[in-house]
Amino acid sequence: MNRSGELGVNGAVERVSVVVPVYQGERTLRLLVTELARFRELQRTAPGPGGLPWRIEEVVLVHDCGPDRSDVTMQALAAEFDWVRPIWLSRNFGQHAATLAGMAGALGDWIVTMDEDLQHPPEAIAPMLDEALRAGLQVVYARPVNAAPHGWRRNLSSRGAKWLAGWLAGAPGRLHFHSFRLIDGEIARNLAAFCGTGVYLDVAMRWIATRIGDVPVTLRAEIGRPSGYSFRTLLRHFWGLVMTSGPRPLRAIALMGAAAIVVAIGIAGYAIAARLLWQVEAPGWASLITALAFFSGCILLALGVIAEFLATTMGIMMGRPPYLVVQGPTRRTLA
Repeated sequence: MNRSGELGVNGAVERVSVVVPVYQGERTLRLLVTELARFRELQRTAPGPGGLPWRIEEVVLVHDCGPDRSDVTMQALAAEFDWVRPIWLSRNFGQHAATLAGMAGALGDWIVTMDEDLQHPPEAIAPMLDEALRAGLQVVYARPVNAAPHGWRRNLSSRGAKWLAGWLAGAPGRLHFHSFRLIDGEIARNLAAFCGTGVYLDVAMRWIATRIGDVPVTLRAEIGRPSGYSFRTLLRHFWGLVMTSGPRPLRAIALMGAAAIVVAIGIAGYAIAARLLWQVEAPGWASLITALAFFSGCILLALGVIAEFLATTMGIMMGRPPYLVVQGPTRRTLA
């Protein structure tokens, strides 16, 4: 699976599949595919910066049943370019599920996942592939060197969520999770085959890939359209990351419980010492209510996290599919 640079030396061409989950791509898809087409033509004669020959073999557009007429644009692009292949989902399953559906059907030696909003520059694919081949990596993430074109609150919360993702994955500060990524094709297709519903894609990636790196990439400004992610959606996305990250959240709850016990012992010791040594009457009602509220909150939090873990586990065990591919775009009534 580690192809390294030997393929380039022997003359073999690395085939790259580009997977694009489509939710609101009516305005941007044609621009993106046109850019990829121009870039694809250049690869016929020009290798990547590292001198290794590669080629964009196909572009897989996964229709995630958004609110616009992306399906019409996808059909037109597929008719115009024989290397553009649409995949139709039965309903909106979300970005991660759409990405899995695209990876499952992609044929390339390497699979690139990128967004539809033109933030991800196709020219960054070459250095990402060069880094993967040079260092023998299985996954290469884009590491943005500029701030995302969102408000400071969202950028700050995004950085915090990604730090937490690294901590949950056991590599705080060393992983740069991003939707612009290059994955070994065999890894990606196997991941799509077993990754269950509700499982956070980048956490699942860590289950089967250990050689993971990143390269610096300058993001571009997105086309002016409303974001497909509301605060509620982002919060649900973040909670899914926590729930599928393994036992670390439960260990954190255990540590919190141990800390609560230490705090309780300290409060009890202070009350006893105040009464016996300093003849000070320790107020009872306020401290009792505070202790009850604190420990009740800890118990409820622990029960809530455990219940979420059980619900996620049951969803996976019951075989609920993360996505369903159909023959054509889902029919819907337009206002």
